[in-house]
Amino acid sequence: MKDLFLFSSLFDSSHTFAYFFHIALVALIAVIIAKMATHSMQLVPRGMQNLGEAFLEGIVSMGRDTMGSEEGARKYLPLVATLGMIIFISNIIGIIPGFEAPTASLNLTLSLAVIVFVYYHFEGIRVQGFIKYFSHFMGPVKLLAPLMFPIELVSHFSRVISLSFRLFGNIKGDDLFLAVILALVPYIAPLPAYVLLTFMAFLQAFIFMILTYVYLAGATIVEEGH
Repeated sequence: MKDLFLFSSLFDSSHTFAYFFHIALVALIAVIIAKMATHSMQLVPRGMQNLGEAFLEGIVSMGRDTMGSEEGARKYLPLVATLGMIIFISNIIGIIPGFEAPTASLNLTLSLAVIVFVYYHFEGIRVQGFIKYFSHFMGPVKLLAPLMFPIELVSHFSRVISLSFRLFGNIKGDDLFLAVILALVPYIAPLPAYVLLTFMAFLQAFIFMILTYVYLAGATIVEEGH
């Protein structure tokens, strides 16, 4: 019944169509924003270019603090910035009546979490080598290696659940909260809720981005004696 109140139901009322409709919409918005920001590059940025550069510089600053170097932050900037943009746009369209946040579905959040999981392991193996990378899963004490290795495996797989369910749970809860507010008091009262949900949309994107940097740093940066 919820899909009947979505614009996507004008074409097809199924939930699957609604999900793919909103995913396509998010991708289209992201491409349009990127094109607008890079259409006519200027030495002194203005308009969308200014916003785009501020967005990227903010992510580089976040990555610099996490990775320990600007080189590492910029290396993974394309991945982290893309994740941040897709997640934020997905979150924000969910607070617009007639639209549904794709991040309110585990289909998207789990897919993004798996991408991060596979990529940071790939980078860890590429940077350190297969044997050296997985040797860190055994801990610093060889005697405890049979115990530490499965614990580390569970810890890494739990990151997929943590990333996906945190984002899904928060956005799904926000959608339900907004639906209740609009049903009870559809006029003035929802305004503070929109401010709060906009902040939460930004916060959840920020958390996903910084955790991606944290996992990449843990996989590619190994301290002596670790």
